[in-house]
Amino acid sequence: MRGWRERRRLSQLELALRADSSARHISFIETGRSRPSEEMILRLAEHLEVPARERNALLLAAGYAPRYAETSLDDPSLETLRAGIEQLLVGYDPYPAIVVDGSYTVVAANRGITMLLDGLPEHLLTPPLNAMRVTLHPEGLAPRIRNLREWRGHLLAQMERQLALVRSEPLRRVYEEVSAYPVPPAGADAEDRDDPPPYPYFALPLRIEHDGHVLSFVSSISTFNTPMDVTVAELAIETLLPADPATVKYLRSL
Repeated sequence: MRGWRERRRLSQLELALRADSSARHISFIETGRSRPSEEMILRLAEHLEVPARERNALLLAAGYAPRYAETSLDDPSLETLRAGIEQLLVGYDPYPAIVVDGSYTVVAANRGITMLLDGLPEHLLTPPLNAMRVTLHPEGLAPRIRNLREWRGHLLAQMERQLALVRSEPLRRVYEEVSAYPVPPAGADAEDRDDPPPYPYFALPLRIEHDGHVLSFVSSISTFNTPMDVTVAELAIETLLPADPATVKYLRSL
């Protein structure tokens, strides 16, 4: 509990005020002098924004049963979720959209994503497909990304932020793998040499080549609100919004 509080940069007093408790009680919980109730653990976890998987770990450490199930996505109970995701992905075509789990393993994707992956080697597309690996691998999308250094920096920083908040060995292994891929020297990106973007972007774009065209996208990531299942809590839906009229026109022409 102390580790989560320090991650959020809160004092014991600040956490106590938010959770309607006392700094003394928070101190006793952190030092093991007081066994908190199940309700108190969940209340503190809520104010500390602890992920569902880690809330289970806190409950177990205090001698309680886990509160959040971890249901396989193939389970019949999640049929409504799967159908909703499928409807969202199909509805977003022809723009790319993808669903990944907590370690960026691809759960589902639409035809827009399939188009971007066209021509990649089979060993990168063999399940389980990992979005970070496919994007940054030297034989993956990396050679096609015109602003690779910028985009690589963005993706690695995103993973670093996640690792600072969750203890995930699968995610750490993916991060260590993709961060070790070779980096193009400064000025080597095609974006640095020629073809400056003709439009002012409101966010860092992904500029990627496809069949002789340079497409520009801005990424948006959505998660489920108030999930009650570990699997669902770790799902993320990433949609690539066309960042200029030329990209819109090209995708619709396909």
